[in-house]
Order: sequence, then structure tokens, then C-alpha cells
Amino acid sequence: MECILTPRDMPAIPIFIGGTGSSVGKSWVATAMCRHLVRLGHRVAPFKAQNMSNNSAVCPDGGEIGRAQAAQAEACGLEPHTDMNPILLKPTGLLGSQVVLNGRVWKNLSAREYYGHFDHLLKEVMAGYARLAEKFDFIVIEGAGSITELNLKHHDLVNLGLAQRLRARSILVADIDRGGVFASVVGTFQLLEPEESALVRSFLVNRFRGDRSLFQDGVKILEEKTRKPCLGVFPHVPGLELDAEDSLNLDDRPAGQGRIAIVKLPHVSNFTDFRLLPEAVYVTSPPAGQFDVIFLPGTKSTISDMIWLRESGLEQWLLAQSKRGARIVGVCGGYQMLGEEITDPDGVESPVRSVRGLGLIPAHTRLMPEKVTRRVAATTPSGIAFSAYEIHMGVTTLRGALRPFALLEDGASDGVRIENIVGTYLHGALENREVVEELLGYRLTDSADISKHAHYNRLADWFAENVHHPVFAEEYLTKN
Repeated sequence: MECILTPRDMPAIPIFIGGTGSSVGKSWVATAMCRHLVRLGHRVAPFKAQNMSNNSAVCPDGGEIGRAQAAQAEACGLEPHTDMNPILLKPTGLLGSQVVLNGRVWKNLSAREYYGHFDHLLKEVMAGYARLAEKFDFIVIEGAGSITELNLKHHDLVNLGLAQRLRARSILVADIDRGGVFASVVGTFQLLEPEESALVRSFLVNRFRGDRSLFQDGVKILEEKTRKPCLGVFPHVPGLELDAEDSLNLDDRPAGQGRIAIVKLPHVSNFTDFRLLPEAVYVTSPPAGQFDVIFLPGTKSTISDMIWLRESGLEQWLLAQSKRGARIVGVCGGYQMLGEEITDPDGVESPVRSVRGLGLIPAHTRLMPEKVTRRVAATTPSGIAFSAYEIHMGVTTLRGALRPFALLEDGASDGVRIENIVGTYLHGALENREVVEELLGYRLTDSADISKHAHYNRLADWFAENVHHPVFAEEYLTKN
């Protein structure tokens, strides 16, 4: 049975942001629009029905959602809520994906198994959206990948299948920087069914470099071919950052030049921990030279990534770097790897039941079926107060009375500091400038600590300066 909301059920105006493909800038546009509409005085919330990402955030109630939607909530001036991202898929390698439903771990499923639950998942998606729509003027909905994945249409939870159920007015985003913009825009519209095309009211061209007046004829051609208005040609903006969904975004970073390294694990998660370290080098094989500090980040598959660390030669490289004086900092899964052994007797993440760790701290980690997700307030032994969050499925037991990484507000301790080895479960600790400077042993440059809200305001300016305002107002801001 088709689940369609009536206007009475749906007081908010839904605006759907779809793309010609992945990584064309949908998150940018959605976040920019969120902030822009808020600055116009509207009540706005973000929504993404289904997100696939190991980069997640913890809501105030302990629920887990995609990091991009948490950032969009910040851009709206809101605390993140699980209704903003009802389904989060966290790839786990050999076991398919962990399905986080309404903020809580639901099942581990293969793709085929996942699609078998379509009816139930659709009901949860629509319920989450309906709860948001009761409270806001606009819901900015982000799609995933291309809106014309023809083989997936019969179980589409996140693109035009959702937009049709919500009767959401839609925008198509294309990236001119990757080439083929005419084929991607015109081809996308030609693949749409008439009822889908009626929803997609305009398109925009993203990441244009150079003199945009040179593309005026291009806009005219696209408008003639698609019979849709262009919402704007948006320039590429260097130095503007958002929390990314996908570790593939790390490939777009400029090469680091400092003496800080971050190991890019195959299943790396929550790499936003390192946003204050733009000069860090991401490594996937042993590089030359000696580093001052090396970070082992979080991972969705600790045992698999520990095996990869060993097979890639990075284990011996890390041990050699440590012996020569480098500080090794492990966060979450990286903290677990610092110990002597990681076990998974319940098959939580891997068919491999145990693996030897790096042996840099006297610790044993057991992966557990229940996930810990919570926000915390903490203080370092030196007195630096900071906010952080935990997302992990393991319990780490330390031997002996060791100096903690931090003390939590409930009196418990987190992690460990042993000479030049540091381990913590606290994501977000390294987003605190003072904590990072303490670990590095020197002050960061001022440019490293531009606030997220400054980026959101720059994004809103970018949108306001380049959008075709009459088209935007007529097609998206009125109840028609």
C-alpha cells in the first residue's frame, strides 16, 4: 500500500536535493539551503531517509545518525535528532552493513536481506519525516547518489521514490568540475518518468571554476534541452569545509606537508576527529621519514583493519616510529588496536574471533553485541574541559593503575596515557583545540580553528549570492 502524506498531514514544505551522481555537492547545497532559509527567518530541519556512512554523530538521547545530517542540524541551529536520519547503514566489510534504525542498532544485513525489509523501513522513514514536518516550515531533504538508479527504483527509500510520496519539490545538482555536465543533466531528465519530471522543478550547476559568464550559452542549452530553469551556476569555493559522509572525500585533500600522520584504515570512521589537522598526511603504506605524532582513527571493523595494518607493513612501521620517539594516538578502534589482543567471541564485527594487537598498552578488548553511544563531558588530567561522544561496541580492560586520557563528569575515567602512547574512546576530543595542542606539543595556526558556524555562514552566502532568486522563490518557497 502506497504511503502518501496528505497536505493536512504535511504542514512543512519539503524541498528535495537530488544529484546526477555521488559527490556532486548535494550535502553542500542542502546545508547551504538550511542556513539560508534559517537566516530568512524560517524554521528548518534537515532530513535524509537512508544514509550509508561510517562517519556518524550521537544525538542528545544517545541515538546515532549520519554526520552530514548532524552538521545540517547545526546549520539550522538545532540539536541533531534521530528523525533527521531514520536509517544509517554502516558498512562492516565481511558482514555487510550494520543497520542503525531510529538511532539504534537494528540488524547486520547483506544488501539482499536489507531490501527484503523495504515495507517496514519505509514505514519508519515516513513516520520520522511526519514527526519533523509537524514542527518546521521547511524540511530540506538530501538524496543519495543519482536520482536515476533505474535498477533500484522499486525499493527506493531515499531519492525520487521518497520525493513522490512526499510530493516534494525537487532540485537536481550537477558537478561541472568532473566533466560531462550536459550529458549528466540532460540524460538524467530524459530518464525520468513524467510524474518524476514534474517534481524536479530546476537544476543547478555546481563547482564551476573560472569566469561563469563563459557558461551563459551552456545554461541556455541546458534549459532548452531540459525545459527546466537553471537555479544557478555555483562557483567552486576553496577552503570551505563540511563534515563528510564518505572517506572517499579524504582523497580530495591536498597532500599534507607536516610531521603528523593519520593511518587511513580501510573501514575508517569518524575521521572528522581530525578537522583541526589539515596538514596531516593520510597514509596507507609505510612512508619515508620520521613523524612526531601518528593517529590511529576509529574503524567500523577493528579486527579486519588490525589484520590489514599487519599485512600492509604499517604495524612494524608504527612500532619503529614509536621506538624512535613518535607519539601514537589511538581513537576508539585505534585505541583498541594499541592493546595486546582484540577478541570477538560473539561475531559482532568479524568471523575472525581474535587478533593480536600492537602491544603498545597493557590492555585487552572484547567486542560486545551492545553498542555504546553517548555524549559526555570530560576533563584531561591537566585540566582541559571538553565535550565528546562515544560510539563503540567494545569494552577495553587495562591492567594496572595507569594515567587516564580523561576523567568523565560521572567520575569514570577514559583511555590511557603511557609516555608517548595515548588511547581514548572519546570522539570529538580532538576537535578541541587545547586538547590537540597538548597532544602535539605546540600551538596550531589560527586558520586551523575556523568555527563550523563560520563555514555554515559562508555556505549560506555562497548560496544567496549565486541562486536565481525569482526561480527559487516561485518554485520552492511558496505553498503551490
